[in-house]
Amino acid sequence: MKMKWEIATVTLLMINMVNIMDNADSSLLPAVYKEVGKTFQEDPAALSTLTFYRSFVQCLCYPFAAYLAKRHNRAHLIALGAFLWAATTFLLAISTTISQVAISRAFNGIGLAIFVPASKSLVADCTNDSNRGMAFGWLSLTGNIGSILGGPFAVILASTSFAGIPGWRIAFHLVALISVIAGVLVHLFANDPHYPKAPHNNNPMSFVSGMKDMLKEVKSVMRIPSFRVIVAQGVSGSISWSALFSFATLWLELIGFSHKTTALLWTMFIIAISVAALFGGKMGDILSQHLPNRGRIIMAQISVGSAAPLAAILLLVLPYDPSTPFLHALALFIMGFFMSWNGPATNNPILAEIIPEKSRSTIYAVDKFFESILASFAAPIVDIMAQRIFGYKPIRKGDSSSIKADRGNAAALAKALYTAIGIPMIISCCIYSILYWTYPRDRDRWRFKTHV
Repeated sequence: MKMKWEIATVTLLMINMVNIMDNADSSLLPAVYKEVGKTFQEDPAALSTLTFYRSFVQCLCYPFAAYLAKRHNRAHLIALGAFLWAATTFLLAISTTISQVAISRAFNGIGLAIFVPASKSLVADCTNDSNRGMAFGWLSLTGNIGSILGGPFAVILASTSFAGIPGWRIAFHLVALISVIAGVLVHLFANDPHYPKAPHNNNPMSFVSGMKDMLKEVKSVMRIPSFRVIVAQGVSGSISWSALFSFATLWLELIGFSHKTTALLWTMFIIAISVAALFGGKMGDILSQHLPNRGRIIMAQISVGSAAPLAAILLLVLPYDPSTPFLHALALFIMGFFMSWNGPATNNPILAEIIPEKSRSTIYAVDKFFESILASFAAPIVDIMAQRIFGYKPIRKGDSSSIKADRGNAAALAKALYTAIGIPMIISCCIYSILYWTYPRDRDRWRFKTHV
């Protein structure tokens, strides 16, 4: 028993290590929109389409990733995902045209897609109902550490150069190299507890037959009301997160904050959501013991319900003045802390409670697939709203920007961002209410089946 616990612990450590690099890679490009735009003479706002390409390809790859996670060693798949995104990140770092950047970023989504269902299902399988929220909290925490490496760290490097190489390219090279190392380590030391005894390993079937079986599995799970609720709120809430991570650093720089101050402010936000992930996961576990039918849902509604007013303070109330870094840091920290509980406290643990173990890889992929569909459009939508509705005026090639123009653009971008954050979060909060009726029935039905 002790040996199994030690193996599970090592596996969780390896997953979290690769998770750091997954999120670092995802955060790189949005953090250096401004510098990449200058290099390729493209408007930073237009570069949001590059994030769309990656997200869209990642979304399309989730069904295939789920198929692989069901039929192969998930630890090895996590390593494969790391190798793939490392390769495409390296290719982006040496790109000489915007077309090469777009192609590299699009294929980057393949590696990132492979990682998600394999890692989340492994975390669920290595834990139980009493500590699963905390485990997913750690997964969120390490992901946020990766965002710090890929976001603020890239912002700081962007203003430097080494041997004539722009700092933003160096950031991509470093993340690619460390991702390869992480992939090697997880391949060597992580363990998939289900793989050696999985029956399909002795009875291989064709890819088409496997996909048909997986489709039947998806249809069966889609009939579970609580699953549909979680997917629906995730589709809404993911728009907010995608918009925020795509444009927050650009917005801060338009206000007038320096690269270093912008990096520090964004780091405060990442630290907040990191602490919140552990807090939310732990509180979700505690409340689920005292209020088994409502505790996790209450945590989620407090989290997403607080996002709209807190985002309004940050984006619409605080002055667009670079002399107020403390106020912006405080607002970012408070907002990040409160809006980050629902994943580790509610969504991931509940999915593990209402879905058969053999279906977890598939269902985490399906959940992420639906979330990513609309999330991939978040950045272009914010760009369109900012320019066509709120008056954002891109600085064209050859134009000289001014403080007044930047502040005006900051105001326009803030309004577009708030629209993409406030409305989806309010909708998400309302959708969670349905779980008060569906979750207890779905959880008890699954427990009854496992004990029969």
